Amino acid sequence: MGKANPLDLRNWLADMEEEDGVQVVRGADWNLEIGAISELNVKKTGHKALLFDDIPGYPAGYRVLTCTTSSPSRLASLLRAPKVAGHHELVQWLRGKPKAWAAQAEAYPPVSVSTGPVMACVDDKDAVNLYKFPAPLWHELDGGRYIGTGCAVVTKDRDSDWVNVGTYRIMVQDETHVGLDMVSGKHGQIQFQKYMAAGEPFPVCIVIGADPLCYLISGIEVPYGISEFNYMGAILEQPVEVVHGERTGLPFPAGAEIVLEGWIYPGDERLEGPFGEFHGYYQAGAKVAPLVTVERVYYRRDPIIVGSPPAKPPNDYSYSKAVMRSALLFDALVSAGVPGVESVWAHEIGGARMFTVASIRQRYAGHARQCGHVLSQCGVAAYMGRYSVVVDEDIDPSNLTEVMWAIATRTDPEKDIDFIRNAMGSKNDPMSVTYTSKAMFSSRAIIDACRPFDHLDDFPPVAEASPELQAQVREKWRDVLPL
Repeated sequence: MGKANPLDLRNWLADMEEEDGVQVVRGADWNLEIGAISELNVKKTGHKALLFDDIPGYPAGYRVLTCTTSSPSRLASLLRAPKVAGHHELVQWLRGKPKAWAAQAEAYPPVSVSTGPVMACVDDKDAVNLYKFPAPLWHELDGGRYIGTGCAVVTKDRDSDWVNVGTYRIMVQDETHVGLDMVSGKHGQIQFQKYMAAGEPFPVCIVIGADPLCYLISGIEVPYGISEFNYMGAILEQPVEVVHGERTGLPFPAGAEIVLEGWIYPGDERLEGPFGEFHGYYQAGAKVAPLVTVERVYYRRDPIIVGSPPAKPPNDYSYSKAVMRSALLFDALVSAGVPGVESVWAHEIGGARMFTVASIRQRYAGHARQCGHVLSQCGVAAYMGRYSVVVDEDIDPSNLTEVMWAIATRTDPEKDIDFIRNAMGSKNDPMSVTYTSKAMFSSRAIIDACRPFDHLDDFPPVAEASPELQAQVREKWRDVLPL
């Protein structure tokens, strides 16, 4: 049996507390301290999720939660996966799952309920004051306080019943307005444009806190026309329970923490940003973005903001992106007919896009180049790719030291680096400042860091204890060498 209100953050928090996966931090200021502590925390080995309480200027119990998806165990728990030993095991479990969840989504429409924990407190019209919640100023150069980072924005298609749930950044503008930055081409932006073309206000509900599965799924590429609520239901194997906003009629999780409900009126815009991007740069300065007039706020007692801001990797959510894109890349290689794939990793340092590595067991001449070109240009990887590396099966693709050792010792730069020119570029690429064409073209490098296929027999052996010997020694000397 599933849990009631399966997207209730507090159910998940209770599970994490049982596993000692959450650390409570008291007294950190919303002004830069919460952001800096979270940023430094995610770089620690074995770090925990952070729950900030007793935030200066706010009542005790008004909290901010960060680092929810940044470890194998926490990410596995969100995806309802079995307990895993590490990310390679999680990638293997995840292979094929997105396609299966999309196929099963139709069988899990959300279930409407009359009320839920999120309806405990309601501020309407003149009572709305967004500054009553401890929205952080995450970084020094940010354009304002961002209440929505680990959030989920609920919108609806004007011409159908399709409800979309997307993760878009939400900047507090004043007591009753937030900026909503939706990237061109994203499903929410497509729906928004239909309302603007018709001269009608665009209804919006912004979920500021819920089980992190909510923002995790609303931030990935769910196929057009499928509601993320259905997709989440397929993962949970039970429908999401939703209530409907009294102003817009839009659904949102009954177990949510805070929901902002309102409208974007035609022509309403305001400067928004700057804010960091997933690759770790401020790609653009302040620019105009649609302005949401918040008419109603629903929230629980002692509400929790889920924060997940972008920053220089590794950041709050880069690990989850790396795992999920690695599984998709693995499936893409296999689907393209590349044999002998052992492991794939989309590195956090490249925002899970710009530096990808696959290990293979070589079977024929040209095998490594075939793998590298598919890894670079398959649909999952084409957007904002940069470097694609192929290594032998003895190299762990997720271990940068091993990968760079293979590049340093198993390549001849003249022979083993291929270039693709006029590939898909993006204005979100920090290197776009160097683009010389009006079109968004960029280049790719494919590095064959495998031992030369025609010298597999006489290539120098590696001076290292065999995996079998390492395992035996670690078992015997576990007091010196922890497993």
